[in-house]
Amino acid sequence: MASSPKAPADPIDARLVRKLADILTDTGLSEIEVEHGGLKIRVAKQLTAAAVHYAAPAPAPAAAPPAAAAASAPAAAEPAITRSGDVVKSPMVGTVYMQPSPEAPAFIKVGDTVTAGQTLMIIEAMKTMNPIPAPKGGKIVEIVVEDAQPVEFGEPLVVIE
Repeated sequence: MASSPKAPADPIDARLVRKLADILTDTGLSEIEVEHGGLKIRVAKQLTAAAVHYAAPAPAPAAAPPAAAAASAPAAAEPAITRSGDVVKSPMVGTVYMQPSPEAPAFIKVGDTVTAGQTLMIIEAMKTMNPIPAPKGGKIVEIVVEDAQPVEFGEPLVVIE
């Protein structure tokens, strides 16, 4: 009878919880759950969100060789910034698409006249298509990016005069 009152007072075995935590670490799992009799123990790591965060930038290293070429591209992009006209910059990191679908015509081309709010291009970020509107009306003087090109936050996209 002495062992019966002890069991309900301390039903969780700390050694078992530590063993489960070690299994998580050794196997790379994010959580594990064990049920034995009326006892159910679940151990989970909160670090999985960080792993998901780092999965998104992984394609950037694949673009590392073009990044070396892009080192000279900012020098070429700077004259667009010094031109008279407004430079539309990327509001996010993503991939630029110049048309709404592969078979459709481009939203804009050099020489087109656009109105304020008109869609200039789309930037895909995390599987979401984000239209980039013209901040003002005017003539497209230069398109700095190409279709399907990855862009960074603040990178010049278009010059409107």
